[in-house]
Amino acid sequence: MGFFDFLKGPDVNQGVREYNATPGAVLLDVRTAQEYREGHIPGSVNAPLQSLGAEGTVPAGKNASLFVYCHSGARSRQAVGLLGRMGYVNAKNIGGMAAYRGKVER
Repeated sequence: MGFFDFLKGPDVNQGVREYNATPGAVLLDVRTAQEYREGHIPGSVNAPLQSLGAEGTVPAGKNASLFVYCHSGARSRQAVGLLGRMGYVNAKNIGGMAAYRGKVER
C-alpha cells in the first residue's frame, strides 16, 4: 500500500467481483436513463440519482447488499449517502463506468 493510496477512488472492477460473489446483491446504476441505455454493466438496475428518493426506486430491502456505480464515482458516492439516510445499511460505492473493463450491455 502506497502513501497516496487513500486518494484513489473505489475500484469498480473489484466492486463488480464482490457483487458477483454476494448472494442476493443488487448492482445499482445511478446514472441517467440515457446514460444507462448507452451502456451498462450486465445485471445492473437503473435508479437515477435524481429520482432515488422516490418510493420504489430501489429494488431491494433495507438490509440488501447494494453495489452502487455511476460514470466517475461522484454520483454513486452521493447516492450511497442518500441511501444511508433512507435506512439502507449495506450500500457500497464501487466507483464509475469510466474505469470499468468488463462486458457492457446496451
